[in-house]
Amino acid sequence: QVQLVESGGGVVQAGGSLRLSCAASGSIFSINTMAWYRQAPGKQRELVAQITREGITNYADFVKGRFTISRDNAKNTLYLQMNSLKPEDTAVYYCKPVRTFGGITFPIAGSWGQGTQVTVSS
Repeated sequence: QVQLVESGGGVVQAGGSLRLSCAASGSIFSINTMAWYRQAPGKQRELVAQITREGITNYADFVKGRFTISRDNAKNTLYLQMNSLKPEDTAVYYCKPVRTFGGITFPIAGSWGQGTQVTVSS
C-alpha cells in the first residue's frame, strides 16, 4: 500500500521556487521526526532537512537560508518550500520518517515513496 506520496516537483529556472508536499499515512506521520531527502542521478541519496512533530528543524548546509521545511500534523502532510533554486538542486526528492542516533539521522526502515522530480535549469 502507498503510505508516502510526494508531489509538487517540476522544471524551473535557476533562482526560482517550488513547494513540495508529502502526504503520509497517519501511522507514519505519528513518528516524531520527518525528513526530506534527495537523490541526483549517479549520486547517493542525501538528507536535505528534517522536522520534529513539535516543529524543531534542522537543515543541510547546502540549503540553509533557501529551503524551509514545515508540517501540518492535522493533515498528515510535510512540506518543503524551496527558494533561490540552483542547478545542483536538481534531484528526485523524497519524504521519510527518520530517527537520530549518536547525532546521525537515519531513515526508518520501510518502503520509499515514488519521489517527485525537481529540475532546475541554468
